Amino acid sequence: MYTSKHIAAIISGTLINESAADAPVEHLLTDSRKLLFPATTIFFTIPGPRRQGQAFIKELYQKGVRNFVVQQSFTFEAAAYKGANIIAVADVLTALQQLTAWHRKQFALPVIGITGSNGKTIVKEWLHQLLQPDNNIVRSPKSYNSQIGVPLSIWQINPSHTLGIFEAGISQPGEMEKLEKMIQPNIGVFTNIGEAHSEGFISMMEKVREKAKLFDHAGIIIYCKDENLVDDVLSHTESNRLFSWGQHQEATLQIVTIQVQAYNTVIKAMYKARKVSISIPFTNDAAIKNAITCWCVLLQLGVDDEQVQERMIQLKPVEMRLELKEGINNCSVINDSYSADITSLSIALDFLQQQQQHPKRTVIISDILQSGKSNEALYKEVAGILEQKNINRLIGIGPEISRHNYCFHNLPETTFFSSTGEFRQQFAALHFYNETILLKGARVFEFEQISHLLEQKSHQTVLEINLSALVHNLKTYQQELKPGVKIMAMVKAFSYGSGSFEIANLLQFHKTDYLAVAYADEGVELRRAGIALPIMVMNAEPPTFDMLVQHHLEPELYSFGILQAFEHYLAQSGIAYYPVHIKLDTGMHRLGFEPHEIKELCTKLESSNRFKIQSVFSHLAASENKVHDLFTSEQAGLFLKGCKAIAKALPYSFTKHIANTSAIHRHKNLQLDMVRLGIGLYGVDSNETMQHQLRNVSTLRTTIAQIKKVKAGESVGYSRKGIAEKDSVIATVRIGYADGYPRSLGNGMGRMYVNGQLAPVIGNVCMDMTMLDITGIEAKEGDDVTVFGELLPVAEVAGWANTIAYEILTGISQRVKRVYFEE
Repeated sequence: MYTSKHIAAIISGTLINESAADAPVEHLLTDSRKLLFPATTIFFTIPGPRRQGQAFIKELYQKGVRNFVVQQSFTFEAAAYKGANIIAVADVLTALQQLTAWHRKQFALPVIGITGSNGKTIVKEWLHQLLQPDNNIVRSPKSYNSQIGVPLSIWQINPSHTLGIFEAGISQPGEMEKLEKMIQPNIGVFTNIGEAHSEGFISMMEKVREKAKLFDHAGIIIYCKDENLVDDVLSHTESNRLFSWGQHQEATLQIVTIQVQAYNTVIKAMYKARKVSISIPFTNDAAIKNAITCWCVLLQLGVDDEQVQERMIQLKPVEMRLELKEGINNCSVINDSYSADITSLSIALDFLQQQQQHPKRTVIISDILQSGKSNEALYKEVAGILEQKNINRLIGIGPEISRHNYCFHNLPETTFFSSTGEFRQQFAALHFYNETILLKGARVFEFEQISHLLEQKSHQTVLEINLSALVHNLKTYQQELKPGVKIMAMVKAFSYGSGSFEIANLLQFHKTDYLAVAYADEGVELRRAGIALPIMVMNAEPPTFDMLVQHHLEPELYSFGILQAFEHYLAQSGIAYYPVHIKLDTGMHRLGFEPHEIKELCTKLESSNRFKIQSVFSHLAASENKVHDLFTSEQAGLFLKGCKAIAKALPYSFTKHIANTSAIHRHKNLQLDMVRLGIGLYGVDSNETMQHQLRNVSTLRTTIAQIKKVKAGESVGYSRKGIAEKDSVIATVRIGYADGYPRSLGNGMGRMYVNGQLAPVIGNVCMDMTMLDITGIEAKEGDDVTVFGELLPVAEVAGWANTIAYEILTGISQRVKRVYFEE
């Protein structure tokens, strides 16, 4: 058990405010939104790209937290924090890492440390599957492999654990030494080395050398000898510390043959002069490499051949993401039905807490297996977490959670079933309606049966929205901002096709300052979904004034006509000082008050008490184009001149903003008080350097409905526009122009990815279907097809259609199902 006094000694900190410093500390907190147990939590005030962690001390103190680690420069009034223990250190992140490194040293359990460019999480989860029968394993949750994620992972270790499996990821030199001190692996595992996260390294060789530092004190290092860079870096390591695999004759596990079959792969090898083999239920190259890596770990640990074969063939796919889908009866379903443990439950509940679209939150959870705790202590802890997260209804499935139902007596509504089958039998009587439902189950409970009951059946064409990538992009732009500059996120046009409240919930959770929508009804939908952020409406219309005021939406006023109409409405309603935004036209010539109208506008604003000017803004016409930088400067000059005049007319200050996505990084002098982040949030930026830093957010997928063989000279599609030049194989896929796939991409102009290869469109695009020429591509009916995504950027598809990414994204039909997920 730790105390604040003990922690201060470990991290060489100074208790600058001490009260009950011997009270127990059990939980580490680095994100104020993820508080679970205030009384036993210590908050590390790690500075972020925009906000200092110290800004959240007051909020957490009010919620009951009494232990804090702060920078030495932190000043406070002792009277405001009675009963708090505040530890001052030179660097808060370093202190967090020192504490967890000390914690790791208290345990002698063997630890497997994993690094590489790709496959770290898959290998970790497969090793967990393979070694769980013999061990109580502690492992990194999800992809917690960063400078903050690793300490939070290590802190989970307790005396009941017999094996640790942790992954480590770095983005620049100097980071791995810090992770090594915390993980202290006995066995090191090097997965595939690729281009991912290479920006911070001058070369691939430097990247490999830095990653290898995780294994400086490891007893054994497992790696692929066929990876020349890795082999070169490790060539100076003592041979008795190396366990290599590959086709190379000197490999410890020499791969002799890899036989890819219809549904599985047989791998034969030589190990210590004897023949060994495994069969795995996967056929793709990445899975084969990851499986061989796991095989090496089992061999190193001395698992006998028969058990190795038995366990490898039973490997299950690793679901690495939380999915949010549309459910029956106006419900939303969060599917995390592949694992159940305390840490992953907390992560899933954080995601659930972001969702504000329904008044009721339901959790369906199975027995939690192999926790290392007594069942009573375990389910009391689960109950405490659910209470802290304000869960309205719990449905427990499994004999143990049912037996301990008394632990959950403080929850408003509880129901328990001994099995998934019993739940299915009683499903109709449970009456799911207008609620957000989290599914959290151990794999053996087969919660996919429950997800099939709860999810809305729909079109097989889906638009997948990677919420983790969207947050990454948000943070990427935040890092470009000067201190104090706010962000207004554009969520108009269904958030560029990505969804409305789903995206807004995420932005609200990550404390975006403002949202902007095109029309009042978009703002109303967000308010009804629980979005409390201020919302600017860019196209306010007189018939919607009632909706604006009723839902606290802030209109953009861009002309004397709309200004006078809204002023008249406010006067009739007896409303004064209503928040509005003034739009100036500085050269876009779309909406806004022109320069010659500023004087009259100032007179009007000065004489009226109906408005409270929240912001004055304008729109840059070509901020992305260097050719037009002079015009952009002229626009900025006109805007600042207009703002100066308005400022003289008003007795209070207002926010100024003109920078759009491109201007955030191309014209940093125009960031002013706030910037408007639009399509960049969704992973598209016209600047090549910036685009390289962004992650793909949206992936449009469909499936093959039918495959036909067509003779040379035969036609395909309407008007016989597609003619097979040779005997061809044609796949009809379930997407057409009614789904948002442009007709201009027909007749060879567009392409889609089928099993890793680009297949051209043949013939005209139909309303609901499109035909692809898949000649020479191995495929079968039902296979997935990628319309755009990571490998095929939406900007490239837009180029083929002679349009822009905005139009493609916003044109995706509402009948296309949106699936939201977090990695």
